Amino acid sequence: MDFAASLSLIAPEIILSVSGLVLLLVAAWVGDKASSAISIVAAVVLGLCFFLVAPTVCAGASGPDTVAFGGQFAADAFAGFAKLLIFAAGGAALVVAPRFFDRYDAMRAEFPILLLFAVLGMGIMVSATDLLTLYIGLELNSLAAYVMASFLRNDDRSAEAGLKYFVLGALASGILLFGMSLTYGFTGTTNFDGIRVALTGDMAMGALFGVIFVLAGLAFKISAVPFHMWTPDVYEGAPTPVTAFFASAPKVAAIALTMRVTLDAFGNQADAWRQIIIFAALASIVVGALGAIGQSNIKRLLAYSSINNVGFILIGLAAATVQGASGMLVYLAIYVAMTVGGFVAVLMMKDADGNPVENIPDLAGLSRGQPALALCVAMIMFSLAGIPPLFGFWGKFVVFQAAVQADLVALAAIGIAASVIGAFYYIKIVKIMYFDDPADVVQGKSDWAHWALLGIASVFISPLGYLLTPLLGDLADKAAAVLFLAV
Repeated sequence: MDFAASLSLIAPEIILSVSGLVLLLVAAWVGDKASSAISIVAAVVLGLCFFLVAPTVCAGASGPDTVAFGGQFAADAFAGFAKLLIFAAGGAALVVAPRFFDRYDAMRAEFPILLLFAVLGMGIMVSATDLLTLYIGLELNSLAAYVMASFLRNDDRSAEAGLKYFVLGALASGILLFGMSLTYGFTGTTNFDGIRVALTGDMAMGALFGVIFVLAGLAFKISAVPFHMWTPDVYEGAPTPVTAFFASAPKVAAIALTMRVTLDAFGNQADAWRQIIIFAALASIVVGALGAIGQSNIKRLLAYSSINNVGFILIGLAAATVQGASGMLVYLAIYVAMTVGGFVAVLMMKDADGNPVENIPDLAGLSRGQPALALCVAMIMFSLAGIPPLFGFWGKFVVFQAAVQADLVALAAIGIAASVIGAFYYIKIVKIMYFDDPADVVQGKSDWAHWALLGIASVFISPLGYLLTPLLGDLADKAAAVLFLAV
């Protein structure tokens, strides 16, 4: 494939790069007074990229025509599916961020630019078909994320979140890089196709350690147990719009990257890494559920909920089948809607002075003072718990079904049993809102943009979401099939 064809395949990444650089110059010349205009332009850029990528997903693009730069980048349907979710989550974060930061007089023109570069890194991550491309995308995303986590410079919690994220992220990056070097040393290549061929048959002990270290580094990025320790502190301390972004877009990118590495590069050695994935899945489900029970801060609770949901998603990866990968993508789409809706609802919880309300006891009696908000939150909580007929149930159902079809019945059974534990803390929130005596703390009003995002998320996760299952399932099947073409 010639250079021009490769450039055409990376059109969304080129648009993100050029837009980010141009907006950076605008921010330097005009200053923070242009922050609103820059945010609008950044949102339009994400929308344009969304529509550029959508045809790739609908067509189920795969094969040599989707590979750019000598096998280092793949603009296929799998990458496209993940990018659609990333662009949507990034756009949602741009919509809710200005109102939040204006409250602290902290809205800076750099925020939407950092978000664009983070999204660019994620786009490279999900399209990476080479360890070098993988690392470039990962670090580009991480460097922007470290700054975003500590964006409220006058808030000690935000500074602490940024520092913890940076230190632990650097450690995970080193672990990943060491695993990549071992993998290269024992396979002689950094290309995923070459690694898959080299790892056919018996695997050397050094190569196995390479696989383990690579998975350990990726486990940090998806906040899977035992590399989850940063998640509650960063989610609580980071500005809420940033937390909403962290819990959705980077999670999608990291999980999609993990899927491509395990099912593509390490696809011939599924038995070697399946035990690691099963442990991480079950541990994440249990630790996420038990850790959330004692939380009094809604953002920390949602952080443990995120860990819990990653465990369920990894059950689909343990199956190592097309059905498992498809189930993971369906779950991710539903998870993004639930997560964005959940954090938008948190942003809407304000007292009479406009200060954020994050303590769970302060939500007591919310159904009487803010019935619409309480209803949306209740729907999100029940959906996260996987209680039918809400759409969150379907996400869990498809990954459990894939596990059963892959003869992992015991894993599915344990996952179903453990999901009952998680239902407790979700239902606890609903009980506090509907049955406790009113605390009358949440009294602030929200603008139409917040209500629009919360309404869209609520409708998507409602029983009406099941109308999308044929379309969503078809797109997920096409995207998942890409990972198994060469296996």
